[in-house]
Amino acid sequence: MQTITRTPTTDMEVTSIRLERELKEKLKDIAGNQGYQSLIRDILWNYIQQKSGEWKPRFSKSDIRASIAAVAQQDERCVLTGKLIASQQSMLLGLTRNGDMVPLSLESLVD
Repeated sequence: MQTITRTPTTDMEVTSIRLERELKEKLKDIAGNQGYQSLIRDILWNYIQQKSGEWKPRFSKSDIRASIAAVAQQDERCVLTGKLIASQQSMLLGLTRNGDMVPLSLESLVD
């Protein structure tokens, strides 16, 4: 996950959140040099964008190595188009170059 520069840390508010030690360690492992606090901010911004409809694509078709048919078990948002994929709707799961599985709408890979 790539860090998105938004606000200098001097302009941010300090917020305390309690996390299980194991969760914090796993976040640190995933974040690497990015830092786990920055990773948490990215995760929260992504969540806000998805839920508010302010979604912005972070993937392109060239990032998708393979896809498989699937059925959404909850509401999802296509990472290429931003289109809502409703629970129980047919969709694709795309394998990215980084090895992540991401939700895709059926028409998102059609040229």
